[in-house]
Amino acid sequence: MPSISPAELEARLRLHVLPELGPRRLHKLLSAFPDASSALSAPASAWRSLGLPASCAEARRSPAIRERAAASLAWLEEPGHHALMWDDPAYPGLLEELPDAPPLLFIEGDSGLLERPQLAMVGSRRASRPGLDNATAFARSLARGGFVITSGLALGIDGAAHQGALDVSGKTIAVLGTGLQCLYPRRHLGLAARIVEGGGALVSELPLDCPPQAANFPRRNRIISGLSLGVLVVEASPSSGSLITARLAAEQGREVYAIPGSIHHPGARGCHQLIRQGAALVESVEDVLQALRGWQLTPVTAEAQRSEPPHPLIAQLHAAPMSSEALAGAVNQPLSHILAELTELEIEGLVACENGRWSACAG
Repeated sequence: MPSISPAELEARLRLHVLPELGPRRLHKLLSAFPDASSALSAPASAWRSLGLPASCAEARRSPAIRERAAASLAWLEEPGHHALMWDDPAYPGLLEELPDAPPLLFIEGDSGLLERPQLAMVGSRRASRPGLDNATAFARSLARGGFVITSGLALGIDGAAHQGALDVSGKTIAVLGTGLQCLYPRRHLGLAARIVEGGGALVSELPLDCPPQAANFPRRNRIISGLSLGVLVVEASPSSGSLITARLAAEQGREVYAIPGSIHHPGARGCHQLIRQGAALVESVEDVLQALRGWQLTPVTAEAQRSEPPHPLIAQLHAAPMSSEALAGAVNQPLSHILAELTELEIEGLVACENGRWSACAG
């Protein structure tokens, strides 16, 4: 946070919770006055001259607004809680490019991650099992390669992407469509806690006490894409909110990637639509890495990988090629689990399937 006085911080937090004062209006207000304290004390006529709604000026001195700002100040006193302002040198450069960049971000966890190279992964909340497996496998591989995996904490593809990064001790950022004190969906409270514990971050531009509201979820999508070098859509119907994220990414000059699927699967149609519109067709992690080759990344688990024992499935396949069913029997694991693991290993180029039999790749 920049070196600002306690009074200025309190003034910014009061402005932040005013009704009908979105990012563009707040930018306009802050640009018209020397500081937030001056804006708060300016006459209502000055606010009207900027085209701001009367409700904004009328509410700024109410006790409720003061109380919400005081609650935000108390939250910021807790370890690991941060507020990143639009004029802070640490504000992420890619996000700063947006015409409606958030003037303030609340962050729980590692705020420094926001400036690390990120890849957004989004998709259907009602994803198929193969879609979830793809999300997990791609997130694991990309996180191993040094990318921060950014998504929206939603059910389905988002959750699988976050978990995939955590599986390999990678970093992941969840951008919320609610305040950080009103996590949604509630089923992902545990996942949110694991993200923070794993060195990741929860991010929201909304007031801490903002509950779930339908209009805020498309709004948060611009932050997911805005923070990232590119957006990978794993599985989506034509009506999916993921396509909003992809459209925003394209408008922001970000790369858009889509994984194709069966023509008979409704969840693939959104991805096929994106590919027809110019999104890069992705069949492997290498397709993404080639497009982002200019970014110098440090693999996050290189040392761990050198010291880890061979993957048990690869150890089995080094002995002899096997069908997935035989492999499940050999390691005493459910077939669904084996198929998910094989998908990930195939994406990483560690195993290959020919005539229904899997084998370990050389090297």
